[in-house]
Amino acid sequence: QVQLVESGGGLVQTGGSLRLSCAASGGIFSGYNMAWFRRAPGKERELVAAVSRSGLSTHYKDSVRGRFAISRENTKSTVDLEMNDLKPEDTAIYYCAANHTPWYISEEYDHWGQGTQVTVSS
Repeated sequence: QVQLVESGGGLVQTGGSLRLSCAASGGIFSGYNMAWFRRAPGKERELVAAVSRSGLSTHYKDSVRGRFAISRENTKSTVDLEMNDLKPEDTAIYYCAANHTPWYISEEYDHWGQGTQVTVSS
């Protein structure tokens, strides 16, 4: 079973950038579709970005498309989320997730990290 550990969160001003990283262990990383979700205070968890097992296909929430970029490195068992032009509404806990089923079939992921806080000040 895969274990996921996120890093890279923090406090940034509006318009700033952050890079989140997720390190996986305990499974065959290339067999998992990977994603980043977030949960803002008082809101439901939402899918922010997803990437296929090969890394060739990606998906983004409309509000982050063009600002965020998801990438994976199967040789290192990592998946990153580059976040640019950050806005206060991006403030949330960001979670890395893994699933054998791709996002276009199901957004119910089986494996989750503990999360990392991203705070964007106005």
